[in-house]
Amino acid sequence: MPSSTGASRPLERTVIARAPAGASRIRYRILTLAFIGLSLNYLDRANLSVALPFITEDLHLQLSNAEKGLILGAFFWAYDGAMLAAGWFTDKVGARRAFTFAALWWSIVTALTPLVRGFGSLFAMRFALGLGEAPAYPAATKASSRWFPQHERAFSTAVIDSGSRVGTVLALPVVTSLIALVSWHFSFIVLGVAGLGLAAVWYWYYRDPMQHKHANEAEREYIVAGGGRLDENDDENAAKVRWIDLFRYRTVQGMMLGFFCLNFVIYFFLTWFPTYLKEARGLDLLQLGTLGTLPGITAIVGGWVAGLVADRLIKRGANVTKVRKTVMVGGLLGGAAIVFAAPAPSVYVALLFLAVSYASLAIAATGIWSLPGDIAPSSRHVASIGGIQNFASNIAGIISPFVFGLLLDIYHGSYLPAFLLAAIVAVVGALTYAFIVGKAEPLPPLARR
Repeated sequence: MPSSTGASRPLERTVIARAPAGASRIRYRILTLAFIGLSLNYLDRANLSVALPFITEDLHLQLSNAEKGLILGAFFWAYDGAMLAAGWFTDKVGARRAFTFAALWWSIVTALTPLVRGFGSLFAMRFALGLGEAPAYPAATKASSRWFPQHERAFSTAVIDSGSRVGTVLALPVVTSLIALVSWHFSFIVLGVAGLGLAAVWYWYYRDPMQHKHANEAEREYIVAGGGRLDENDDENAAKVRWIDLFRYRTVQGMMLGFFCLNFVIYFFLTWFPTYLKEARGLDLLQLGTLGTLPGITAIVGGWVAGLVADRLIKRGANVTKVRKTVMVGGLLGGAAIVFAAPAPSVYVALLFLAVSYASLAIAATGIWSLPGDIAPSSRHVASIGGIQNFASNIAGIISPFVFGLLLDIYHGSYLPAFLLAAIVAVVGALTYAFIVGKAEPLPPLARR
């Protein structure tokens, strides 16, 4: 099996720890746009989950729980099925066009959702939303890899990835407020229009560093010298690596398994977490809206801090591979703390362990989403690798909620077996990043089969 640990051509660069005086800071504007885009992406994703009870009541739909599950799950079947193509597509057309395309698609689908009339149209809208959102993460990852030198990549990745948690945390108050203000139709129309505005701004403002008219030469040189994944840093032979051959690398295979393990645990927080607080811990609606946000907020802060610390260590000369592996392995081991929430004597102690688990997983994600920019054979493969690992991770989005529910049924509502399984999966993920994933450096070209 080919391994990434063999000889490769690392980027030839002289790290400049600080941007030179007078260098523009356009990369932070790009980062802000990507963060807003991913936050809105997750807001639109959660919109139907929050609005579904109001839709069924208003349209007098008699949907079974199984039918509701099919509607909500339709997103992931489409999203995950399109993810491999989304990464390849992003590397072909670039971050500017790919993110614009995705934002236009998901925003139009969101704005048209008020036209639904029954199970079939709800399922179709949810499926179409998943198709449209697929290129967003690969495009944001590619933009980050092109605009940020390696020693700033962890923080930029943390900010982008935190958009998923910010959007999820904001979904309940934002969507319910819009519904209360007018109707459930209004929430889809407002968020759809906001997405169209984002698409227009992204297409108008985004360019790669060498083409952006507001980025000066000092910032461009700083990005290139620091290992930004641009054509100027590409190895000619590495750029010819075929998309299909990316699956032959042991490191890429390890990234797929490791990210699956991380998302297996994270999807508890995105699916069963409110039910756990309500049924197992007895929280009311007000407490859900306050105490229930604590793990998510902790995860956002933890991810940002971890990104800053990792970047600072790399600036000071720390080995990139050691930094990335410490973050990923340590974060996944910390994610196993979820198992201690089940026997906790009070809801506050349970929330403490859940916050530690979620924050640790967010910390691990900063390293995981930095890896595509670190190990891609060339700049033309960053989004493809991001799409490949995201494809594997979202299989967990299909499996994890079902397995949690099955274990709850088997063990009569006890969360201990489900949390124990999640902890075991987190440890497997940690071992994967420790021993299967190779060095955080560009993968060498492989001989074609």
